[in-house]
Amino acid sequence: MAHNQGDNATPTAGEASPSRSIPSRPPPAKVQQPKPQAITSRSGPSAILVSTRQKGNPILSHVKLLPWEYADIPADYVIGTTTCALFLSLKYHRLHPEYIYSRIRLLGGKYLLRVMLVMVDIPNHEDSLKELSKTSIINNLTLVLCWSAPEAAHYLELFKSSENSQPTAIRSQQAQSYKESLVEFVTTPRSINKSDAASLISTFGSLQNAVNAQPEQISSVPGWGEKKVRQWSNAVREDFRTEAAKKKVAPGRDMGGHSVPPGESSFPASEPVADRGVGSTSADKTDEEGQRKDNESSQAGASGEAEGMSEDIMAALARLRGNDG
Repeated sequence: MAHNQGDNATPTAGEASPSRSIPSRPPPAKVQQPKPQAITSRSGPSAILVSTRQKGNPILSHVKLLPWEYADIPADYVIGTTTCALFLSLKYHRLHPEYIYSRIRLLGGKYLLRVMLVMVDIPNHEDSLKELSKTSIINNLTLVLCWSAPEAAHYLELFKSSENSQPTAIRSQQAQSYKESLVEFVTTPRSINKSDAASLISTFGSLQNAVNAQPEQISSVPGWGEKKVRQWSNAVREDFRTEAAKKKVAPGRDMGGHSVPPGESSFPASEPVADRGVGSTSADKTDEEGQRKDNESSQAGASGEAEGMSEDIMAALARLRGNDG
């Protein structure tokens, strides 16, 4: 029996047997390395930088909330990346008035916010502060006054702690809706709270009715006692603008040139101002006649003097002629 040679053919090394097919191995997966997260770091130091000139200053013993360290800086304190402070005692300024000007020159154009922290430790400080205020304006400095070492240290800590704060940190929160504005308006008196405001509006239905209501009607609101009723009534009925002091009026002058206090007339009290033009016509005519007579007499006296002078001149000329003859 003849066998086919092709059936019994042994597969070569390069050929793969159909019954023994070897699956292809997948390529190795790439190892994913964890990506490091960027940690936000402050651009400036976390401590208050203090100049070596400030050694022995009692302010440093009161800086307790934040760390501080000595550094070689042109300012007395560096309390931010672009903020510095110069410290000055008015008592020292009286003895050495040129000191602060030399320190300002050392700053040059450095720092955006330049604070002059002044300790008010003398009684008569008006003239010194007036001078330093003008100096601050000219040299782009912010003048901050303090009356004690703890207060000065608190200012330094406050500036440093607010270095990275947003403006919203010191911005007051504004009402976003009409209801919030209404509650804010009603709670302006100290003793009235938010629940009192809700009771008031629910009782009268609107702010206009609550404003126009009488105190007897407001006292019927739940939770409103005599104190709240009185404060609310005063708040909605008082003037919005109050004059703390009356404007100063320059004193007037009377007919004789004497000063008259404000509020008083320069005319006598027995003669009303409106009636002087009518009731004093005869008196005015008498004054005019007397003045005319005085003028005439003065003119007559002047003419008499002129005539006397001319007679003397004529006599003198006659004597001269006689002497010449």
